[in-house]
Amino acid sequence: MTYGFDNDKYLKIQSEHIQERIAQFGNKLYLELGGKLFDDHHASRVLPGFQPDSKLKMLQKLKDQAEIVIVISAFDIEKNKVRGDLGITYDVDVLRLRNEFQKLGFLVSSVCVTHYNGQISADAFRKKLERMGVTVYYHYLIEGYPSNVDLIASDEGFGHNDYIKTTRPLVIVTAPGPGSGKMAVCLSQLYNENKRGVEAGYAKFETFPVWSLPLKHPVNIAYEAATADLNDVNMIDPFHLEAYGKTAINYNRDIDIFPVLNALFEGIYGENPYKSPTDMGVNMVGFCISNDEVCCTASKNEIIRRFFTALNNLAQGEGNDAEVNKIALLLKQAKIGLSYRKCIQAARDRAEKSGKPCSAIELPDGTIITAETSELLGPSSALILNAIKHLAGIDHDVKLIPQEMIEPIQHTKLTYLRGHNPRLHSDEVLVALSVLSTTDDKCRRALEQLPELKGCQMHSTVMLGEVDHKIFNKLGVGLTCDPTKKY
Repeated sequence: MTYGFDNDKYLKIQSEHIQERIAQFGNKLYLELGGKLFDDHHASRVLPGFQPDSKLKMLQKLKDQAEIVIVISAFDIEKNKVRGDLGITYDVDVLRLRNEFQKLGFLVSSVCVTHYNGQISADAFRKKLERMGVTVYYHYLIEGYPSNVDLIASDEGFGHNDYIKTTRPLVIVTAPGPGSGKMAVCLSQLYNENKRGVEAGYAKFETFPVWSLPLKHPVNIAYEAATADLNDVNMIDPFHLEAYGKTAINYNRDIDIFPVLNALFEGIYGENPYKSPTDMGVNMVGFCISNDEVCCTASKNEIIRRFFTALNNLAQGEGNDAEVNKIALLLKQAKIGLSYRKCIQAARDRAEKSGKPCSAIELPDGTIITAETSELLGPSSALILNAIKHLAGIDHDVKLIPQEMIEPIQHTKLTYLRGHNPRLHSDEVLVALSVLSTTDDKCRRALEQLPELKGCQMHSTVMLGEVDHKIFNKLGVGLTCDPTKKY
């Protein structure tokens, strides 16, 4: 995998800027954490070299003075919103995040349910958390949010929300995903802290969009594609341009909410220490890109990947046309077509020739490897075998897993597990290879090539099942699928 991002430099300068911001507000700082804290896979895909747990490594140095509030929207609970990278719903992810944070020694003080308007599913989730000993707070829908500043910054607005009790000087506000209401929670807390005579500050730690990159840079366009379901729009920050005469990139929700933040700060301090939404952030990502071409290529692949994900969701009745159409427009803005991913055409060409479901992967050296389904293997498992054999220098005709080993597995799947698909999936192939590797040197050599698949781009002419998606995600493979029936 070719890196385009200097992670060590990022850890150094990003942590320095966070420390400076904490020092700016001596008594209490609410730090809104955008994106994922310890598994930011989107960032690692568009910025090859970015480690998914980079943010966590920095914040662990501050854990003794920090506590975490996890935010989830009642809307997301109600519609069972799923994290695409993990395949779990947001409410389940809240529990996972809490457990992971606690294992690492962080204090997770509470969960805040935002956008609450009497949803039964939110009430049920609250009861579940409270039975586990978790403190839960409600923040309510505010009419006219975020434009009705007078109402929002009043006892009928933020003052109506539950006051989240915290004990430490640094409060990290995070969530399973975007659109959860993290910023509103921070602003509500500023209002309610002020009512109680507590001086508190706010800062935003968010990776995307990257304020120091051009508006139409592929990294920033990839962020819009990732949040197409929220209809986020990257924009030139007008407040920053007016204050400093410099162009900086932000997105519509932060720009829309800035007048509210400005009014709150003026009410608390007499003036706002921030001149623009960009000032609120501590994002040093743009200064750590070491190879722009590599990041552009990765981001373009991510835009296409998001497009196919939206198509797949639509085919399964989970998405909508607006999301698909928006990402299609973003493809045009990035000046790329689906042919940009060579693996797409390669898989489709083989499928047209064979009449079977097929797959293709582009290896680090540009080699395209293809595979098709058979009586024994599905298109994804066959592709893994073909790819790692090629990387290990093993002849394509060599059968790493003998048929006499595959057939008993198929028998178990159909007879004892009452399955309908006898073909081995990717996880079953890897388990079989692992067993054989203790006595077969070729299998051992092939397995050792799996790390070489990280960052590779793959396409399937049929939608793959959840198990295959998880395997390729763990391998770091960028997977896309045509929106045809699951295989």
